[in-house]
Amino acid sequence: MSDVLARDTAALHHALEQSGDEVSVHVSRSTAELLAQLIDARAQGRLVITQTEDEVTPAQAATMLGISRPQVRRLMDQRVLEFRKVGTHHRIPIASVEAFRAVEHSRRASALAELADLQNELGLTE
Repeated sequence: MSDVLARDTAALHHALEQSGDEVSVHVSRSTAELLAQLIDARAQGRLVITQTEDEVTPAQAATMLGISRPQVRRLMDQRVLEFRKVGTHHRIPIASVEAFRAVEHSRRASALAELADLQNELGLTE
């Protein structure tokens, strides 16, 4: 963790230890931008997942990826998503979920570019 982030984290925790419904704290611009993104997402009704662990359940992974839990299980069975078992429960590293999301984003962007090129070649655009 960077020194600035460590300082901002300490300042936020200190402010939250005070009583009252509102807090006042000075943080770096980068931390303020991150907080604004989180607040914007919540205000728009998007799910914001905060993790204290490095792993998620298949249901949480499904939410993060915007797909169904059975689809996540298929990806696990195909070894596309890494996982481990904890007793009878499955845990997926967040890094594996993020890597899958990045690969899918790249694959979709490439497919959309090919589709746009084909559309242009066929003269289907105005």
